[in-house]
Amino acid sequence: MEFADLIKTPKLDGVFLHTNAANATVEGTLCITGHHLLLSARQENTQELWLLHKNIDCVEKKPSMGQNIVMGGIITLKCKDLRIISLEIKYAKDFFNVAASLEALSAIQNPELDYPFFYRPMYSILEDGFTMFRPELEFAQLISGMSMGGASSPNVANISICMPSTSAVGCSSSSTSSIPHPLQNGFALDAAAALVGSSVSACEWRISHVNKDFGVCATYGATLIVPKAISDEQIALSAAFRDGGRFPLLSYRHENGATLMRSAQPLSIQGIKRCRADEAILNLVLGRSKKGFIVDTWGKGKSNTETDLHYSQWKKVNRSIGNVSYPASILDSFAKLIEACNDTGCSTDKWLSRLENSGWLSLVLNSLNASCVVAQCLDQEGSPVLVHGAKGLDSTLIVTSLVQIILNPDCRTVRGLQALIEREWIQAGHPFASRHRYSCYTPHQMRNKNSGATFVLFLDCIYQLYMQFPCSFEFSTQLLILLFEHSYFSQYGTFLCDSERERHELQVHTRTTSLWSYLNRPDVLQTLLNPLYEPNASVIWPSVAPISLELWSELYLRWVIDQRNLATTMAQIQELVTREKELRSQAFKLRKQAMELSLEIGAHGNDVDNA
Repeated sequence: MEFADLIKTPKLDGVFLHTNAANATVEGTLCITGHHLLLSARQENTQELWLLHKNIDCVEKKPSMGQNIVMGGIITLKCKDLRIISLEIKYAKDFFNVAASLEALSAIQNPELDYPFFYRPMYSILEDGFTMFRPELEFAQLISGMSMGGASSPNVANISICMPSTSAVGCSSSSTSSIPHPLQNGFALDAAAALVGSSVSACEWRISHVNKDFGVCATYGATLIVPKAISDEQIALSAAFRDGGRFPLLSYRHENGATLMRSAQPLSIQGIKRCRADEAILNLVLGRSKKGFIVDTWGKGKSNTETDLHYSQWKKVNRSIGNVSYPASILDSFAKLIEACNDTGCSTDKWLSRLENSGWLSLVLNSLNASCVVAQCLDQEGSPVLVHGAKGLDSTLIVTSLVQIILNPDCRTVRGLQALIEREWIQAGHPFASRHRYSCYTPHQMRNKNSGATFVLFLDCIYQLYMQFPCSFEFSTQLLILLFEHSYFSQYGTFLCDSERERHELQVHTRTTSLWSYLNRPDVLQTLLNPLYEPNASVIWPSVAPISLELWSELYLRWVIDQRNLATTMAQIQELVTREKELRSQAFKLRKQAMELSLEIGAHGNDVDNA
């Protein structure tokens, strides 16, 4: 298929642009390409439109009638970035041609025709984002208790990396010390012990390639971290016991040694009530702990859970994030929220009622609540936790990710957040392509059950943590908004496809550019930093009282309410912080000069006395 076959009117003059972000109307030339919709007035200081077709969520047509004849009309584009754009076209033929072209181009489902496979950056790639957060690196740091931040992190600069089943001789170690990598030869050593020479016992984890052909679990990656004492055969048996093959997998190791794992719920198969291999995995994770916790995020009675008889040392905890029977329910709630946000004419009472009825803030609250429960089990009880909910692709990932942001200060940095998303969402198999195929503007009856807004809910939860601890995050909320946008439509390949298997088949890592490569460019990174950031190594315990929640107006209302005042305020804060740093530097220099003068005066006085 050629893009030209879908574009019936590639260029059209005299098109009027109306948006919900401004009251002004712009007349210009409309151009339709294979991936973009462009509108330019060809005048300075006028609004222009540059829109990816992938951003279009819904196309609505309103023809203009005259004497029962279509004279033209208005095409309304409702976008995944929450914008609403109207194009006013004068003539009927052009009106229908443009509408048909945009409907066809925005509905293309062949991922190889997406823009990331055609985009070529105009800047040099300083870091390859696809290799920055390799599982071998991330989980080596995870199990050793060090910070996670990619290969370029100073924390791992002096540790040579060896792939499993190879000797250390084959590693590049010209610029590194003789310290063995924590995952050398397929078995995990305690990196902290290696670094300080302590007598800490060897870590009980190893790298496994049992899923190298994605046959054990289609949604997991090819490189997995598993207990050292568990064989690949046992892993395959455990996978057969769990929905989608998602057996218990290491997600996070807390500084006190307590481990966080995630999985899918057990399958409901008649005659099969237990799996000894699955039980063995969880019993090994217990270690010296007398008990562990299994947290079900799907809700009591909705999902299958482990039997008390065969998992006697594991306490079951139900922490449902809401009345979510399938992922599309989260999108339904999100759609109701945005519908309420776009209704600027309703009364205060009606607005508050619609906000409550959307159920969105309840999902946020319940997600934070479940995450705090898990974090307390790890941090205060020192007990291992297994989190699951249905297939383990949605609510499970929200909770395991938020737990790490609460407990691990590194996840509150720019690179730490990127590593977390790569580890807990992308490599963990969250189906971004299916979940984000439709967004909140697509009519309910046109969405499929695989649609969702789980990642948006996760970002909103981070926003709530940010608002309660505004000085503990290295990044600003602008990074969260960028992640929201790029997860739906992007020139980068980071969020493409549903799983690592699909990305491998399409060679995404070699044929596209990574979003992380762009965000970590110094000039871009500078715009995403929080001017109020002060590194905070402590655990951050958020308030989960309903009164503590805030509507994320910076995202949900940005096309409804003018955000320029907020931008101005942030610029002023940045100026004040910069000025404070300058004054601190000057004060330090003056104190140093004063001390030097004092010493000179003292020395001169001694010379006078001696004379």
